[in-house]
Amino acid sequence: MTAASGLPGAVAAMGLVLLLGAGCREDTPVEPLRSLAPAPLPSLASGSAHGSDAGRAEDALLELAPAPVFGEPLPQDAVTVVLHGDGARVAGEDFVPARPQDAARLGARIDGREVLIVPDADTFLAQVSELFAVLRTHAAEVWLQHPDAPAAYPLTLRDEEGFRAWLDDVAPGRPRIIQRADGFELATSVGKLPGPDANGPSVPVRGGRQDLATLRRGLRLLKGRFTTTEELCLVPSFGTEVAQAARALSADYVARGEPTFESLCLVYPTPPRRADGG
Repeated sequence: MTAASGLPGAVAAMGLVLLLGAGCREDTPVEPLRSLAPAPLPSLASGSAHGSDAGRAEDALLELAPAPVFGEPLPQDAVTVVLHGDGARVAGEDFVPARPQDAARLGARIDGREVLIVPDADTFLAQVSELFAVLRTHAAEVWLQHPDAPAAYPLTLRDEEGFRAWLDDVAPGRPRIIQRADGFELATSVGKLPGPDANGPSVPVRGGRQDLATLRRGLRLLKGRFTTTEELCLVPSFGTEVAQAARALSADYVARGEPTFESLCLVYPTPPRRADGG
């Protein structure tokens, strides 16, 4: 047999060796999935032993850090809506938005106008669901006035369904303040901002009072983590006074006219659906 006649067999054998060698080559290790997890959120934990009974007792005795009231100047041309329980007063005229005829009259009064909500001391969020639904439909812009200072906050109003849709958006961050009786929970799309007690709120009450100075610091930490996120939602429990919600909104501001998150949203309870009259 000549060298030429043995060439095809040699080439085939070499190809088989190369194929087997390629099959035996180890694949490049794949990076574990946990490495793809987002970086952990910063923590608001301090040196106090908040997780113990002694730590909580110590915290209750600590004086709250001062929390100056900041916000935007009051809108000059807005229609003022003063809250009083289940009703609202506009230019001396009373409305009960749960009544369809009052809701229609109020809607006509504010249609296309800026509205400034002025809270009283003891109107709860659960009482203003019908009013907020009217404002959301008819007002060009809604502001909530701080109860203790001439400052106000422009708001996007969202009912529970609108809030769920906001949470489902794929944009990163989705920071929100969950306002509870025991403090503020700062939640995001990657978990809550850790506080002094891993099992408690991010910013617990101190001495029976809301700690707005620490809440303000927590929001700055969140902004440092989600630098391109512009909207923050306040989600009070529905038994929260509207005035207390306004006080919490002040924590978004580090100075007059200087918010940490540019846009504010307030979540209110969806009004009860009315049965068909037929």
